[in-house]
Amino acid sequence: MKKIWLALPLAAFVVSAPSFAQTGEELTKTHRCTACHKVDKKSIGPAYQEIAKKYAGDAGAPAVMAERIKKGSRGVWGPAPMTPNANVPDEDLKKIIDYIMQVK
Repeated sequence: MKKIWLALPLAAFVVSAPSFAQTGEELTKTHRCTACHKVDKKSIGPAYQEIAKKYAGDAGAPAVMAERIKKGSRGVWGPAPMTPNANVPDEDLKKIIDYIMQVK
């Protein structure tokens, strides 16, 4: 019986491990970014292409984007507010922002 109990924590880790390997694009779906954002056209929020274009060459953009994603924002891209997404882990947030910034 002890062997089973020792294996359970390891099994839980192995089952959850694939989420660590998700790409930025996959994470936009996992964290429901795609409910309001599309790659190439405006939806409720701006298209990823618009965001990438606006912040191209701006070294401070990732930090600004991270804060807006975590805390939300209002009036940056129009009247619709960006709701806070404080539960997105920082590692996922970095991958999401890197993905958005490379969208052409």
